[in-house]
Amino acid sequence: MFLVLLIVGIVSAARIKRSPVSEDADATVLNQDLILNGDGSYSFNYETSNGIKAAQRSEDGINVKGEFSYRGVDGNEYQVSYVADERGFQPRGAHLPLEPPAPDYVIEMLEDLRATNNEDFDLAALDAAIARLKATHAAA
Repeated sequence: MFLVLLIVGIVSAARIKRSPVSEDADATVLNQDLILNGDGSYSFNYETSNGIKAAQRSEDGINVKGEFSYRGVDGNEYQVSYVADERGFQPRGAHLPLEPPAPDYVIEMLEDLRATNNEDFDLAALDAAIARLKATHAAA
């Protein structure tokens, strides 16, 4: 029995293929720049030998704008631009899905809520949500 298990183990081990080593493992940094300011603002960018490029900047150290690109396994180049602020991370790219249009009744409900000027609500965030949802109609 031991001999059978040993043979099965050896045959199984011989059949296991090792994953191919990624070409990205040998990538090197071609360009890199970083600026850090005392007021919290910063910017950076870099480019690698395997085609990855990225840049990001912030005027206040909190709200961020940036972009990056890379070549996918399918050979296509993918580009993403983004904003990261009080509304979260908001990426945009031709390959990314878009938010579906918001129903009119949802926008009307939020506008009615905004019209009450209730101090319990963050009115700036409510204005931003209304603007974002209205933009889904323009994109559709």
